[in-house]
Amino acid sequence: MKQIQDAYIIAATRSPIGRSHKGSFRNTRPDDLLAAVLKSALAQAPGLDPAVIEDIICGCAIPEAQQGLNVARVGAVLAGLPKSVGGITVNRFCASGLSAVQIAADRIRVGEAEVMIAAGAESMSMVPMMGNSPSLSPAIFSNPEDIESYGIAYGMGLTAEKVAQQWKVSREAQDEFAYRSHMKAVAAMTAGEFAAEITSIEVEERSLDLESAEVGISRRTVQLDEGARPDTTPEGLAKLKTVFAARGTVTAGNSSQTSDGAGALILASESAIKRFGLTPLARFVSFASRGVPPHIMGIGPVEAIPAALKAAGLKQQDLDWIELNEAFAAQSLAVIDTLGLDGAKVNPMGGAIALGHPLGATGAIRSATVVHALRRKNLKYGMVTMCVGMGQGAAGIFERV
Repeated sequence: MKQIQDAYIIAATRSPIGRSHKGSFRNTRPDDLLAAVLKSALAQAPGLDPAVIEDIICGCAIPEAQQGLNVARVGAVLAGLPKSVGGITVNRFCASGLSAVQIAADRIRVGEAEVMIAAGAESMSMVPMMGNSPSLSPAIFSNPEDIESYGIAYGMGLTAEKVAQQWKVSREAQDEFAYRSHMKAVAAMTAGEFAAEITSIEVEERSLDLESAEVGISRRTVQLDEGARPDTTPEGLAKLKTVFAARGTVTAGNSSQTSDGAGALILASESAIKRFGLTPLARFVSFASRGVPPHIMGIGPVEAIPAALKAAGLKQQDLDWIELNEAFAAQSLAVIDTLGLDGAKVNPMGGAIALGHPLGATGAIRSATVVHALRRKNLKYGMVTMCVGMGQGAAGIFERV
C-alpha cells in the first residue's frame, strides 16, 4: 500500500469576476476564460514541465453549451497544454471548483499523480442557471420540499427564506451583512489586496458603424471584479423588494450576484516540487462534504465545517481566514451564528454578495483567495466553505507553508 503524501499548491490564480449579462465577460466564452487562467497558473511555475501534469479537474455547475463537451479538456487544448494532459469536468453545483481541488489533491496524496491542475469555470451570461433545456423528474413534484431541492434559482431563494425563518435572521441583519460585504470588498480592492490572485483578461468588443457598414473591433483589459458597489447603503438595501416570497426577507441586494469567471490551481507532490525547483504556497489539508435537508440547503456548512476540521485534526479557533460563500445573507448569518464563527475571520475582503458567485468556478476562485491571503497576512490555516444546491455543504482547509 502506498503511503499517503502531502499535496501542495504551487500556483493559484483567477480571473476577475464579471457581472453576468451586463459585465465585461458577457460575450467571453467560459472555455476561453478557463484557458486564460490555466496559462497564467503555468506561468507562475516556470520550472515545471507541463508534460508531467497528469490531469485537469475542472468544476462547472451547468456543464452544457459553451461550457459543455468536457470543458476541462477543451480548456487544456485552448491553453496549449501537451495533448498528453487529460481533463475531466466535475459537478457539485456551487462546490464544483472546491471538489476539483479536493480530487486533484487526493490523486497526489494516494500516489497516483505528481502534478495536477484543479480549476473551475462558469458563464452565467451564456448558460442560464437551469441550463438551456431543463428536464425535471416528474416524481419530484409529489413533494413541495423536493421541488426546492433542485437548487434552481426559485428553489434556492425559498430555501434562504426557510433558513431565515427557522434561524430567526431578520431583514435588517441580512441587509447589514450585505452592506458590510460591499464595504469590505471595496476597501480590499482599493488597497490592491486582490492583485496577486487575479489574472487580467483581455476582452474584444465589436461595434457596427451603420453609415459605413464596417465592424469596428476594440480590445481592453479587465483587471478588477465588477460586482462591488461603493455607493451601497443600508437605506438603499432596505428599499429593495423581496424576490422569492411576498412577505419574506430575501432580496436581490442580500443575495449573491450571478457572475462569470474562472480559477485555476496547480498542485504537486513534495518530490515534484524538489525535482522542478518549485516553491509551494500552501498545503491542502482536508476536505469534507455533508448532506442536509434540501429545503434548508444553505445551512450545509454547519455540517461540513466540523467534519473538515476533524479530518485535519484542528479546532475551529485554529482557522485564521474563512471564505464562507455568501449565497444569501440569511444562510451566511445562520452558519456564522450556529457555529459561533469569528466574524472578523469570515470574508475579510467581502463575499459573493459583493464580489459575485460564478457557481462552479467559485470554489477554485475562493481557494486562490485563501492561498494568497494566508501568505500576504502571514497566517497559518484558511478554509473555503459553501452551501450547495439540493442540500449539501462542503469545506476545504489549506495551510500556508
